[in-house]
Amino acid sequence: MNRPGLRHPGGIAFTLVELLIVIAIIAILAAMLLPALSMARRKALEASCKNNQRQLGISLHLYATDHNDALPLNNYVYDVTSLEPITRSNSWAPGLAPYDLTASNIQASVLFPYLKTVATFRCPADTSRVVRPDGSPLPGAPLRTRSYNLSQSIACDVAPTFRRLTEINNPAPASLFTFIDTHEDAILDSVFGTPTPQSAYRDYWFDIPANRHGQGANLAFADGHVERWRWRFPKSGSLFFTLSKPPDDRADLRRLQQHVKPGFPWD
Repeated sequence: MNRPGLRHPGGIAFTLVELLIVIAIIAILAAMLLPALSMARRKALEASCKNNQRQLGISLHLYATDHNDALPLNNYVYDVTSLEPITRSNSWAPGLAPYDLTASNIQASVLFPYLKTVATFRCPADTSRVVRPDGSPLPGAPLRTRSYNLSQSIACDVAPTFRRLTEINNPAPASLFTFIDTHEDAILDSVFGTPTPQSAYRDYWFDIPANRHGQGANLAFADGHVERWRWRFPKSGSLFFTLSKPPDDRADLRRLQQHVKPGFPWD
């Protein structure tokens, strides 16, 4: 008597139960592999982002070498009151990241001649798209061209800052962060502002770091190395001052504050 199943003339048959068992085994294996594949993809994007920041760091050093030790200006600063940039000439990154429909502002960067590619300015894990100036979605909008900001500690007109590469000493180059992944809902101008512990705004985020690398962000440092920092508290974006949430979010802010030039910005 034949067992119920699928049979082919002259071939070996599999019962329905056997087929279901095979399908179940494949499903289990796929479920086991998906987290590993997801982790591998995240690590690949993280490594690519780190490479971008490493290239930006090299370009910063090359610019200083070609300009008598002067650091590239970081002066495309957005005034949230007037809704206009405060200064705009010869910046490392002119323009406002959420609204730039073309790469023209990236190509106008004083660092672009050392990089020759627009892609270096955007984190590959950043999937945010250009929006209208009022923040509303723009149908068919392209991916943004910039994901990174440069610390206020580098040649910024409105904060304690270093003007020359060899002046960096407090903190030391290995501790002073330069380029940083910025949260896609918080990025605007070219500067990453961080109130120092001496500031009246010491408990506020001026700009918010990204959260897209496994609840972390990549940071480049003035000596050229790049690190991934995992945040103790998940970050969400805001274009304006955001009060940090104790204890973990504030601990993240305090950690970052130890890696900028001391002083009293925006008192």
